[in-house]
Amino acid sequence: MIDRSYLKALAASLGVSLDDRALERFDRYARLLCDWNEKINLTAITDPQEICVKHFADSLSVLAKVEIPQDAKLIDVGTGAGFPGLALKIARPDLRVTLLDSTKKKLMVLDDISQKLELDVELLHKRAEEAGQSRPYREQYDIATARAVANLAVLSEYCLPFVKVGGRFLAMKSAKTQEELAGAKKAIGQLGGRVEKVHTLQLETAGERTILELKKQSPTPAPYPRPSAKIARFPLG
Repeated sequence: MIDRSYLKALAASLGVSLDDRALERFDRYARLLCDWNEKINLTAITDPQEICVKHFADSLSVLAKVEIPQDAKLIDVGTGAGFPGLALKIARPDLRVTLLDSTKKKLMVLDDISQKLELDVELLHKRAEEAGQSRPYREQYDIATARAVANLAVLSEYCLPFVKVGGRFLAMKSAKTQEELAGAKKAIGQLGGRVEKVHTLQLETAGERTILELKKQSPTPAPYPRPSAKIARFPLG
């Protein structure tokens, strides 16, 4: 379905090397995604070239900008159709990946895809604010990722509680975020984090991307994350 040579070159332009097995898995992932998308609304992006750029390369941009340790434990919060978490697992099979989503149907799809791709991932059907208060998941991860449109202060409250001290939360944004970042710094500090780096890159045909790298420097206080209604009504900051 996808042009494997195109994806390989696209990844290489980001400094990410994909072997034949990874390219085969990405190709099958695209096919399965489109097949499932006819039954369940997963993505508006179904053109093979756009899948390569806006889903696969966008997910791989994390590896281009952030050094993720071997065998790192990673949780993808609000994973949806598996981006970036499942794509990162394909490129880096050493990663121990948890895909979290509150929508059971999406996890059912990811269960089918991960099994057919022969990838060992944990699927977690919970709301982020509930899992973040649960001992098996709270402050257990080296990396948390989220590719979401939520405000950074809100997103940080959902994601930073998963990250162990010394780990990182990577917030993937599509637009310039300096104003949003300035408004979220106080909230990030309240949650035990600090802004480490702001990475920007140009993604072919898809414009500018920003990855906000937040380092966890102290434990998240027990009240956070709060129930979602409180997070929405009374954002930190």
